[in-house]
Amino acid sequence: MPIKTYNKTNFHKYTFCIFKEVDVDAIKDLELHYKSKSGSCYYFVENGVYRLSNHWSRVANCKWRLINENSNVNHNINSNRTKLGYANWSDFYSDNDIDKIYFLEADYESKTVNFYHKQSSNYSSDKVLRSSSETTKIIKQIRTLFEEIAWAKYLNEDNIDVLRKDVIEEMMTTNQTFQEIRKRLL
Repeated sequence: MPIKTYNKTNFHKYTFCIFKEVDVDAIKDLELHYKSKSGSCYYFVENGVYRLSNHWSRVANCKWRLINENSNVNHNINSNRTKLGYANWSDFYSDNDIDKIYFLEADYESKTVNFYHKQSSNYSSDKVLRSSSETTKIIKQIRTLFEEIAWAKYLNEDNIDVLRKDVIEEMMTTNQTFQEIRKRLL
């Protein structure tokens, strides 16, 4: 898949992006450039775009996630679900449902798992690339591993956290199914 350059005319067409949540004051002096039918507002600047919205994740034909790296963000908006995100044009990557372009990373402290695009800076060759549907399936399985313990019954490990991490790491770095990994551990 060729690397494409994104801008205000094409960023909304089959892209993956991780927006960073920012303070709403960032747009106070900016002109609103576009408002979607669903109510999302877009403010274009030279290096990227601000998006003010109450919905993230699947957005039309795109996969856009919002992350909050700053707990001091002032939301100051009518709805507590409405958030302002910012992304540079270089943060957008081509997306489709067929190619193997996604990898997973788990956070064992917060017991969460997320997917990332292979063109992002945190990709390493030890991570298995999967299609969109394969990624969704593995994410659901990993979330179950984080939430439940019944799957560990009869396995040869006393520490569930160590076992959980080993199984999840193997799921993210191999093409083995959970059933194959579990069977090997019995």
